[in-house]
Amino acid sequence: MHGPAKGLFFAICYPILAVIGAPANLLGIIILSRGRCGLSRCISYYLVAIAVSDFLVIITAVIVNRIGRIYFPDSVLSTTPACTLSNLLVFATRDGSVWLTVAFTIDRFVAICCQSLKVRYCTEKTALQVIGFVSAMSCMRNIPYYFTYQPLYIQDGVPWFCDLKSSYYTLPFWQVYDWLDNILTPFLPFLLILLLNALTVRHILVASRARRRLRGAESHGDAEITNRKRSIVLLIAISLSFLLLWAIYLGHFLYVRITGEGYIISLDFNDPQYILQETTNMLQLVSSCNNIFIYAVAQSKFREELKKVLMCPFTTVTGCFKQLKHLIDSGIRDPRPPEPSFPVNKVFSENR
Repeated sequence: MHGPAKGLFFAICYPILAVIGAPANLLGIIILSRGRCGLSRCISYYLVAIAVSDFLVIITAVIVNRIGRIYFPDSVLSTTPACTLSNLLVFATRDGSVWLTVAFTIDRFVAICCQSLKVRYCTEKTALQVIGFVSAMSCMRNIPYYFTYQPLYIQDGVPWFCDLKSSYYTLPFWQVYDWLDNILTPFLPFLLILLLNALTVRHILVASRARRRLRGAESHGDAEITNRKRSIVLLIAISLSFLLLWAIYLGHFLYVRITGEGYIISLDFNDPQYILQETTNMLQLVSSCNNIFIYAVAQSKFREELKKVLMCPFTTVTGCFKQLKHLIDSGIRDPRPPEPSFPVNKVFSENR
């Protein structure tokens, strides 16, 4: 465990990450929810769930936990109850984002490599059940962390900051729990994504060669091969981004566990080990704001929908001005008052 990142570099980088990550994930949620990107509903459900989870990571881990504690160190966010709740939300949202990426990878592996299981597993109902299960388990398995914190000190009856209890380092239960927690995130997801992507790519390459041999000259422009390529490009882009950004974090985690040096809470912001430690944490958070850029590069229909969403405010304002101009022009062309709805001569005669 370690304290919040401090120093000028992180005080600048985290606000930039929040400014980019939060709107990017919101755009991704809006565009994917519309279902106009040429993706199946099953894939769309997974991608929307990942975008929602990544958005929550940006809110909890970047804005509340990092920026809040860097710029407002003496605020209510630094009290022990708020600090504890913040840490639990960070762990839960982070685990949800990681395991939803694993679930999406498994879904694509089954769809491409296991044709007999595809009909039963790759459905909208299964996708929703998997997303619900992963989200619930991500919250439940981090609840024990609530009982590991104690106040760093108490001032005027107010508990401040979060400090791990000494029992966390001595009791066998907490040592086993800590190892299982770190194996479940990120060690096991890293290996699963790496293995499943390797098997999926191998299957696609073998199937594509066989299909080309069977179709011969007609294989050029084959719609089936084209669809497979699009699916694998999206899957590999998301998975490769995850692996690269988590690789340094995983390496640092193994280094800390093997050497037993522990994490650093340093007041020297120029300490190389401190900079490496906090950079690995920041790169891990970067993985929660880059998926929309992957979609934009890998999917032409997503780019079209992104342009429509970005231009929507301008087109709405332009449409209002056009409608107003039309009403004004109509009034100028026909300046005469409207005809009365009653016979004028009859009214005049009755008045006399």
